[in-house]
Formats: sequence, structure tokens, C-alpha cells
Amino acid sequence: MADTRHTIHLLLEVVVDTAAGLRAAADNGADRIELCAALAEGGLTPSVGLMKLAAETGCPTRAMIRPRAGDFTYTADELHIMHHDIVAAAACGLEGVVLGANQTSGVLDKAALKGMVMHAKAHGLTVTLHRGFDLAPDPREALETAISLGIDTILTSGGGKTAAEGVEGLAALVKQAAGRIEILAGKGVTAENVGAILISGVTSVHASCGAPLPAHDNRAFALGYVSAGMRDTDGRAVAHLKSILSGKGSQS
Repeated sequence: MADTRHTIHLLLEVVVDTAAGLRAAADNGADRIELCAALAEGGLTPSVGLMKLAAETGCPTRAMIRPRAGDFTYTADELHIMHHDIVAAAACGLEGVVLGANQTSGVLDKAALKGMVMHAKAHGLTVTLHRGFDLAPDPREALETAISLGIDTILTSGGGKTAAEGVEGLAALVKQAAGRIEILAGKGVTAENVGAILISGVTSVHASCGAPLPAHDNRAFALGYVSAGMRDTDGRAVAHLKSILSGKGSQS
């Protein structure tokens, strides 16, 4: 009997916020990088220097465009900042940007998003809608809004606290999207649970692949420059997760 299996490419996006993390991801199999500052704050816009370094790695990179921690309901001044940061990402040679905007109700802020997406596209950038998507009260409506705006990717946990808890929601989004937009499963993705997450039908996953940093200089810690529990991207974790995805893809 003929073997009807075919290989599906399962994409691994790794989110990083340091130069060391960037190298660890790019050198160990990441297909794409989400570049941020301050991951402990949920990810903020990275510096121009870090964006330029990312471009030099040759690994497709999308920069987070988020001017502050907190919610995704922005003032006119904050949106003005975000438009400038989109231009900076393009000038640094990055593939795209990651952004979002919501009304106080959680509904996607279509007007704000339209302005930013048009601005990004005018500068040749792809656009990921970040997990502000999961705040939307009606994910079906939010997905259609994202498609209508020309957004390329939706980063989502399927409405769950983690992607593993949101598998049913992810499956529904994959079915509704029907290939019109990339559904990128993110939040808490690990080598241990990625197999269960892939059951949803997603072919792209987003992970930090983080590990605790070794102890730092005691005086720097004592003076408050270094926080306990700091983490950074672990190249071995990236390589391990990528190997699992490569194996799963070849089994399809």
C-alpha cells in the first residue's frame, strides 16, 4: 500500500528580548523571531540597536510595537509613537511588526489598527496581531476584522490562559480562517505540550524557550539592578522544540 503521508512545515517562532536570546534563537533553528524589550512586562518595542542586530542574523524577525506596559487601549500620542516605531522597524530591515489595539470593551480598535496596518504595509512589512486578539468578546468577529484589515498573522492562545488550555478555541479559529490568515498558537508552548496543541490544526507555534539565568554579581543584585528569577532564551530548548516540530511535520 502506498504511503500517502506528506511533510508539513511546522513553523517555530521564538520570542526574545536580548542580544543573547536573539543569537540563541537564530542559531538553533527558529524559523522566525518576535523581537521585544521587557518580556517580563509582556513585551515592549525593542531598541533600534537590537532591531538592527536582528536583521543581521538573517532570521525573519517581527518587532513588537508596544509603547508601554498595560492594556492595548491607546491615546493619539501613543499611536503617533507606534507609527514612528513601525518606520524604525522597516528602516532596520526587519520582516514585520507585531501590534494590537483594543477598545475598552475588548473589541478590536478597527480604526487604530487600520492606520497602523496601512502604515506597515506601505513600508513593506508583514503584520502580526498580538494576543490583544484574545481580549475580543467575539473571536469569530475579531478574526474576520483582522482578515479585512490585511493582517497576516494572529497570535492567540485560543482564548485560554495558555495555548494548551485553548486547544478547542484554536481549532475553531483554524477552521474559520481556512488558510486566509496564519493562526499562530502562543502562550506557554513547550516541548512537553506542543504535541497536544498541534491537534488543533495549527501549523505555527510561538514560544519563549526560556530558562533561568545563572546567578549574577551579588552587589548588582543587592543594589536592585538584577531581579531574582530572570530568564533568557535557551538555545538547547529552541533546538529541542524545533526537532519535535520537524518530527511531527514529517509524520503528517
